[in-house]
Amino acid sequence: MTTLHSGPALGTHPAGGSLPSRAETREQLSRATYDLLVIGGGILGISTAWHASQSGLRVALVDGGDFAGATSSASSKLLHGGLRYLQTGEVRLVAENHNERRAVSRRVAPHLANPLTFYLPVYKNGPHSAAKLGAGVFAYSALSAFGDGVGHLLSPAKARRAVPELRTDNLRAVAVYGDDQMNDARMAVMTVRAAVESGAAVLNHAEVTGLRFTGGRVTGADLRDGIDGAEFGVDARLVLNATGPWVDHLRRMEDPRSEPSIRLSKGAHLVLKRTAPWNAALATPIDKYRITFALPWEDMLLLGTTDEVYEGDPAEVAVTDADIHQILDEASLSVRDQQLSRDLITYSFAGLRVLPGGPGDTSTAKRETVVTEGSGGMLSVAGGKWTTFRHIGRTVLDKLETLPGRPLGSDIEPTSRLPKMLPLPGIANPQAVTHRLLIDGGAHGDGMARDTAHHLARHYGSLAFDIARLAYERPELGERIHPDAPEIWAQVVYARDHEWAETADDVLRRRTTLTIRGLDTDAIRARVEDLLSQNHG
Repeated sequence: MTTLHSGPALGTHPAGGSLPSRAETREQLSRATYDLLVIGGGILGISTAWHASQSGLRVALVDGGDFAGATSSASSKLLHGGLRYLQTGEVRLVAENHNERRAVSRRVAPHLANPLTFYLPVYKNGPHSAAKLGAGVFAYSALSAFGDGVGHLLSPAKARRAVPELRTDNLRAVAVYGDDQMNDARMAVMTVRAAVESGAAVLNHAEVTGLRFTGGRVTGADLRDGIDGAEFGVDARLVLNATGPWVDHLRRMEDPRSEPSIRLSKGAHLVLKRTAPWNAALATPIDKYRITFALPWEDMLLLGTTDEVYEGDPAEVAVTDADIHQILDEASLSVRDQQLSRDLITYSFAGLRVLPGGPGDTSTAKRETVVTEGSGGMLSVAGGKWTTFRHIGRTVLDKLETLPGRPLGSDIEPTSRLPKMLPLPGIANPQAVTHRLLIDGGAHGDGMARDTAHHLARHYGSLAFDIARLAYERPELGERIHPDAPEIWAQVVYARDHEWAETADDVLRRRTTLTIRGLDTDAIRARVEDLLSQNHG
């Protein structure tokens, strides 16, 4: 572990452009009446705030924890068309998902999304035949206009060359198709930045303690700052409840008699060190509907996911030993044993899918968005999927435009007139950014390591140059946080000053990958907390 230089330089702030202090943000939130208060900083709330701000509304966004601090950073990290929906005949849905996937990965956030080849292994006595899966991946690629190539069958020998850990016993064939993946926490933070650039006021770690009412209508919320305990409030013409697994909790604040509107399904994942190169992902059928994934991600291997009814406190969702056993057992259908040792696990996480209320198996339930309007006029929205986050934001905005009584007035810009492909901040060709970082680094002494340059380009796009400047101005910020990870200390200062990071977990779990890699040591955590204590407030 590299020893950091001591002295004030480590915590020095950039000359300008930093975020306002929490006290300044609270004052801003308290003194204005907003058109829309979005409660919930998961991707659904963030996307809605982004689109509502683009439409000309005065928008505030608050969350009781960190942005994307729960389910939105506990996904399978995929932007995908939904291959399993072909099984249920939802061809139009797959086409719509592909359209959004391509929009995000090609035009909105090409710096944050990565194309990924998927192998669908067909084993003897498996739930599907090679002919069926071959036809399925061809149809899947056709619905994507063959933008990721033509879905086809591959021999086991060729597949094994790309994925050495593929189990080939009784392997008949491998069906091949393409989708995309991302770092969900980074995608969420960039979308928050987009919302703020469009005019939204945002604050994380701000818990709702009660709703405000005027004449029986919900017209704001009372909040407590989770960092310093300060209490404040926000007034708004309309309140949107986008709290995900907590959506019914807030609905009961509006009306204690509210009936449940959703049910929850837990999805657990494991992160492991890789024992060999992985040049494709595995999507292995478990039964007629379920698939288990083995995904190369952030130089590691991501396994999952489970799908079971969850009825506990959303704040206490966690990966159990039974989850670990199930994930490893299902992965063993197609992954060799040496890659599935528990000793290789660096991290595990679980999220909660929000599904429409009602009977039936959660694994076959539709991942649709649930929208309800309460007796106090609060709009509650939950559900959906990462791939369609822009579409969900537009859909909610359409709903806001047509609410009875038009609480937001008639001056809202219709979604049909908003930019169709507004990019997220930092949009750039990541290969070009990597190249430039390496060249610029060479002009500043020892230069920047290739893995660090690649990591910065793929997580920040052109904003990586701002982080590089920090490192050039303060060489100690150019040092690795941990020798086994690509991140540098400049990212911690940048997260503090430009990305609303308030706690060590904000930095280590969501702004960087240190926790996921199992590298968030006590010493690193202490240094991060020291940097955060030098906050701009």
